[in-house]
Parts: sequence; structure tokens; C-alpha cells
Amino acid sequence: MRDLQAIDSWLLKELKACCAKEYNFLPREAGLKLMESASTENHSGVSAKCRNTRVEELWGLNSFFGYSTQTFVQAVNLLDRFLTTMKVQPKHLPCIGVCCLHIAAKMVEDESNVSPTNELIRISQSKFTVSDLCRMEKIISEKLSVEPVAVTAITFLHLYYPAFTSMSAEREEIPSIGRLEAQLKACLCRLVFSKAKPSVLALSLIAQEFEGLKSITLLKIVQQFQRHLKISDGDFLHWKELVAKCMTEYHSSECNKPDNKKLVWIVSRRTAQNLQANHFCVPGLPTIPEGSWDESESEDSCEDMSCGEESPCGSPGSDGEGAFFSSAFLNRKM
Repeated sequence: MRDLQAIDSWLLKELKACCAKEYNFLPREAGLKLMESASTENHSGVSAKCRNTRVEELWGLNSFFGYSTQTFVQAVNLLDRFLTTMKVQPKHLPCIGVCCLHIAAKMVEDESNVSPTNELIRISQSKFTVSDLCRMEKIISEKLSVEPVAVTAITFLHLYYPAFTSMSAEREEIPSIGRLEAQLKACLCRLVFSKAKPSVLALSLIAQEFEGLKSITLLKIVQQFQRHLKISDGDFLHWKELVAKCMTEYHSSECNKPDNKKLVWIVSRRTAQNLQANHFCVPGLPTIPEGSWDESESEDSCEDMSCGEESPCGSPGSDGEGAFFSSAFLNRKM
């Protein structure tokens, strides 16, 4: 089996450079402890439960707009860094969360794919305005000194993965990058994983997946990466156990995963009455006489009467191999 010396020198150089930068993008440990100790009834600060709920909703929005996993991970990183830097009231968290997603989308996605601010606010069913979002974006950018590219767990996941595909045996089955990305998103919905170094979290995800496959070849490569990055056995074991626990909960029946159902919008009584009134205003279509069908004219005379849209907002299908929408996101009122 090949060792790490056989890996492209550019990859090893990039890993070393990213490891040196990852500390610059970690949330403040003191702020993380404050969130963990805060209760949901305490309105003077954001609790871990409140933060986790918001991240799950960002996952739903990220999937709805078709943004990449990198955008979601970047948004969560911005959110955690801001929450651990500034004293935030829970009532401001919706605006901060949506703003972090919008900033991340502008950093990662093509300009043509970035949703307009008014559309983002409408779909998120938030009460703040476009002006509020713009002001919050300015505050977050100033406080965090937002850089074009942040070093996160997804950065290391994309660096590790090609090495495993190139160094593994020809018949060795390797989980898809989409599956690993989905597992990473599930972990980031829990505040505890914001304490992990991105390089360690990404390698722990891969190790946990490979241990389930019982692949000696792949696990040896994991060990070589661990030694190369100087990750202690105790630290590595700690995060692998937390990842395994998270994945057990994620794959349980209690986890609210997508089932390809459409978004269900709960509207007010007035809106429902207006929709019902508009329904009766639709003019009736002429009756098609039976027995007069001419197959030669079927393509010209037959007109598709379906609008082609079963839902005004479309159907947010499953994200990769495990994305889920939180029940709070699906059932909130407009």
C-alpha cells in the first residue's frame, strides 16, 4: 500500500497551510460555554438549543435554494463566530441566521445563483425587512472581518477525499462525498461540534464511516493522516465517539428527515378566503365532445391544461444522502 509520501506534494502543502489557518476561524470557546450554560427561558442570551434549531432551519433554506454544502458550512461558521463574539438577544437570531446564509451564498455561489434578499426573507417567513438584513450584514462583516474563503471542516473533507480515492485498492468501496457532506451537516446542527478543530472533525467523520466498512486499507490511511497532522489518540477518539453518537441519532426514526413532501404553508383565514374566492373566479373550460377525437390533430389541438407546478414553492427534495428539514421550518406561519 502506498504511504502519504506518495500523495501529491501540493495536497500535503495545502493541508499544512489550512491547518495553520483553521484556528483563525474557530468560534470563541468562552462564548460556546456561555451558550451551553444558557437556558431557553433566559432571554438575555442565545442558548445551545435555540442555536441548534436555527441551524436546522438554515439547512432547510440552504436545500430549498439549492446552495452547496460549502455555503451551509460557511453560514454556520459565521453564525457561531458571531454568537460567540457579540452578546445577542434571541429575538435577533432569525435575522442573524438568514444574514449569515446570505453572506455565505455571496461568498461561495455564483452571483446568478444567489437568491435576492426579499425572496430569502419571504421563503424564511421572517418578520424583518430588507433594510434590517442589510444593516445586519454590515455589522457581521465588520465584526468578523469576513474573508473570501474560510477554512472549515468542508475544506479538509474535500482535501482528504481525493487522497483516499487515489490510494485505496481498486475494488475498495468508498462512501460518496455527498454522503460524508450530509453527515457533516448533521453534526453541525449540534453546538458541541463547533468546539472541534475542522481538520479533526473531518477526519473523524471519515474514520467513523470507514470503521463501519471494516476496511483495513482505508483505516491505515486514516492513521497516517492522523500522524501527519499530529492529532493525539485521545482527541481523535473523543471526536470519533461523538460523531458515532450523532450518526446513531441521525439515522434513528425520531430524526425528521425529508420524505420528498412539498412545503406546507399555513396561511391565515383571510388569505384562505381570498384563495377560495379566486378559485370560483376561474372561467369554466368548454366541454370536449365525446366520439369526435381526431388522432391526426392530437398534437396541434390538444393543449396541456396543467400548469406544471404542484406547489407554488416547488418540492424541496432530499439533500444529498441525509439532509433533513426541521419541523419548525416546515410548519411556521407566513
